[in-house]
Amino acid sequence: MATQQKNPQAPRHPDPLRDRYNRMVRAAGAEGRFVRTRTGRVHVIESGDGPPVVHLHGNNTSSLSHLMLLDHTTTTHSFLVDRPGYGLSEPDPFPRNNFRQCAVRFVDDVLDELRLGSVVLAGASGGGSWSVWYALDRPARVHGLVLLGSVPLFPGARIPPGIRLMATPLLGSVLTRTVAPGRRMLLRLMSTMGEADTILRYPDLLDSLVDAAHDPVATGANVAELRALLSPFGVRSGSRIRPDDLRRLSVPTLMIWGDHDPVVPVADARAAADLIPKARLEVLPAGHVPQLGNPARVAELMEEFARSVSLSGGPNRHNGTPGGVAP
Repeated sequence: MATQQKNPQAPRHPDPLRDRYNRMVRAAGAEGRFVRTRTGRVHVIESGDGPPVVHLHGNNTSSLSHLMLLDHTTTTHSFLVDRPGYGLSEPDPFPRNNFRQCAVRFVDDVLDELRLGSVVLAGASGGGSWSVWYALDRPARVHGLVLLGSVPLFPGARIPPGIRLMATPLLGSVLTRTVAPGRRMLLRLMSTMGEADTILRYPDLLDSLVDAAHDPVATGANVAELRALLSPFGVRSGSRIRPDDLRRLSVPTLMIWGDHDPVVPVADARAAADLIPKARLEVLPAGHVPQLGNPARVAELMEEFARSVSLSGGPNRHNGTPGGVAP
């Protein structure tokens, strides 16, 4: 682990969560370290050698939800980044009125501290939204973009009712304080995401989700992010990813989708892929988290993609034709 000085003022994740997290990282044969951004310490899990692939996880979880991919990754250098407040990272009080800009700044800081120039950026769910924003604003730093499961700010997205409740002022805070999530509740949540059976293959990951649900730092970060993105009337205007944004997405893009993803169904994913100039859509038997049921195939697709965009010289010199949609 890193030896950087801790910020004594930063809220601390509970010790049981930290202990389980570190055990899981060691069991995966990976290493965890901290990098310091302008707003706090960020935890990164690192493994492998080759073209750099930087992962941004979704909401209600941490980089541990990508850990199973490392068992099948042999030719890329993986950096699994805990977004602010999640996993072991310190929180960042992102202002609601410029949340997107703060997310881009966060990725800038992490890449700078890791001394990475242009990378493949792999975003899952909420992390996929951050990845799309970053690729739009910083295309020179993104060789390629992987969307690992649906992006909840895409056109056609269906925000689950429970997520909308968490974003509701006052009610979300009451739910966070009064509801004590356990395995049963989280299994119901995973069922609504189409992953009721696959999460059971990872009992340690499920326990880590229970840990996070009892972590005031992680739950506070989650509620704050949802409120920055959503209003009682839907997605806030400044956060929405519109069709014109997808048309401007100039970097090669690999979309790995579940065939029964409830957030952005496959039909809407195909429509999005048609808008992105260099997109390829791969549909797997999965819900919202395709790596749970298909870790080997997801890792294979990501490594093939990372090698191809690295050999092509990155987005500014990419000579491929528009990708179309895989069956």
